[in-house]
Amino acid sequence: MEVLMEKLVVNNLTKSYGTKKILKEISFSVKEGEFLSILGPSGCGKTTILRILVGLIAPDSGTIFKDGADITNTHPSQRKMGIVFQNYALFENMTVLKNVEYALKIKKDKKAQARETALSLIEQVGLSDYINRKPGQLSGGQQQRVAIARTLAVNPDIILFDEPMSALDADARLAMREELKRIQKIFGSTMIYITHDQEEALSMSDRVMVMCEGEIMQIDTPLNIVDFPSNDFVKQFVADNINIKMKSLIGFVKGKS
Repeated sequence: MEVLMEKLVVNNLTKSYGTKKILKEISFSVKEGEFLSILGPSGCGKTTILRILVGLIAPDSGTIFKDGADITNTHPSQRKMGIVFQNYALFENMTVLKNVEYALKIKKDKKAQARETALSLIEQVGLSDYINRKPGQLSGGQQQRVAIARTLAVNPDIILFDEPMSALDADARLAMREELKRIQKIFGSTMIYITHDQEEALSMSDRVMVMCEGEIMQIDTPLNIVDFPSNDFVKQFVADNINIKMKSLIGFVKGKS
């Protein structure tokens, strides 16, 4: 049986804004190739964790280790993490191809192969027929795929997602769930996924980290969180909010893994 190594280790992260404590000594780890969802209601601190991990803001205290090295104070450009934002953050005046190429051309060591790499990634996300279209000519799901391809272009060790499906309709969300899992399987990516959607987290993740008011309530497999919630909050927020069909799906996925 393969033993997965810890890719990321977070120890005792704290963050406050004024007198409000956003994160209260948060500790968790993520294994190589794992899909971890951070699930919780608005204001629980999940997006703050993401912003600290990628280096957009600094914690008040605590440490972050990636591959055994302390990156707590490392510049964002040196962390080898990619982020897919909620609003996609595409360049509206650029085509699909140019958007993906851009991420490569700003890296000197990747510039020479930018076109070839971009075309390959665009094919991987199923958008080869749309390379000359601009974001305004694409659906929300297609724009999301461009954003993912652009993130993959710089070959990050960890990909972080900030509620990336909140603007999509139900059918597009289902399609993107399958697409993300397919991409993860192809690239072997380690993914950290921020969401407030219980079904999304439970159907996609190897493990789910449930948060409330700046604290971790439970980190476990989807099946264990549903069957053995750690406290009343997890029971009410997660277990009581999914239907029988969803429970069957989680059990089915668990059985196949």
